[in-house]
Amino acid sequence: MQFDLSDEQQALQDAIERLLRNSYGFERRRTIVASQCGHDEQVWRQIADMGVCGLVVAPEYGGYGGGASDLYPVMRAVGAALALEPVLVHAVMAPTALRAGADERARRHWLPGVASGELRVAWAHDEAGASAAVDGRPHVRAQCRDGRWLVDGHKPLVLHGTSASHWIVSAICEGGAPTESSTGLFMIERGAPGVSVQAGRLIDDTPIAVLRFERTPAAPLNADDPGAGAVRAIEAVRRMGISAVCAEAVGTMETAHGLAVQYLGTRKQFGRLIGEYQVLRHRAADMLVSLELCRSMAMAAASAVDHPDGQDSELDLLRAKTSIGLHGRRLCEAAIQLHGGIGMTEEYAVGHCLRRMVAIDQLFEPSQAHRRALGHALAHPYSGL
Repeated sequence: MQFDLSDEQQALQDAIERLLRNSYGFERRRTIVASQCGHDEQVWRQIADMGVCGLVVAPEYGGYGGGASDLYPVMRAVGAALALEPVLVHAVMAPTALRAGADERARRHWLPGVASGELRVAWAHDEAGASAAVDGRPHVRAQCRDGRWLVDGHKPLVLHGTSASHWIVSAICEGGAPTESSTGLFMIERGAPGVSVQAGRLIDDTPIAVLRFERTPAAPLNADDPGAGAVRAIEAVRRMGISAVCAEAVGTMETAHGLAVQYLGTRKQFGRLIGEYQVLRHRAADMLVSLELCRSMAMAAASAVDHPDGQDSELDLLRAKTSIGLHGRRLCEAAIQLHGGIGMTEEYAVGHCLRRMVAIDQLFEPSQAHRRALGHALAHPYSGL
């Protein structure tokens, strides 16, 4: 697939890469991992100042009106640096949810702050038992009492939720019929009564929050009907999120492949560079084939999100997540094997590439679920996804 960056996209990619290259070496990353915050506040502020948080926000709300194709070079650079900054959360999921699920009043109130990076809003939808509420119906409950909405329940996996000032929480509106419209989206402040926040980390050291709500006051994103647009917003976040993590995975794969090739060109055994052994060169070549395949798939995913009415839009997303989940893990595993024992150590970057690929594979449903959906769609082409 031909996918050329525009001059603006190329300039932004170069700026992000330069920033992360200069301030996000692997040793620096290890220091950030050990910190309580889990990301570098100064680096994040610089990323936000570049306008990244406003890429998918409409111009009338202080953004640039872009799409998944504009996020692609940014997420690819983030993946290549193994950066822990909350770009996926604050520049992808939160603005997409507000754009698709909030009424005009809420958009004007929240989106300008999100676009500037001043407001840090996290997406709280995933629940226990699945990577997301795959049936579209979360188990957290929202009740309206005397004109006020109160939320009760548990959200166990909120990416970068500990550093967020607000959370967008999906909940079932109590008393509603069991239809799509009974799912609502609510904004909850960090300091609201009845909120409990517990910090945690994923396998790749990404910070998460475990949130518990007990009669917590919440503001619906759609004041007239909390269910209006909620399911559409959840689906929009899923699609934009898949595209974003596919791009990030490509960057992570590039780093793993680069580390392996560099090691083959410097490590000697029995007086010869190990890169001179044909079998190892073939392994590196196979890794490059997987990388090029995943690059094309990630580009196709971005195009599918930006052109949702395309005939194969959903299929392209499923193909991308499935292929990248499979080939990305294989590439990173091969990179570790080419390094030998050093590849398994905490102090070397290549093992962290695999950790990130494992985490990416589980976001927005694991690739196994996408394989099943893809297989069903191909076997029953007229039944819908």
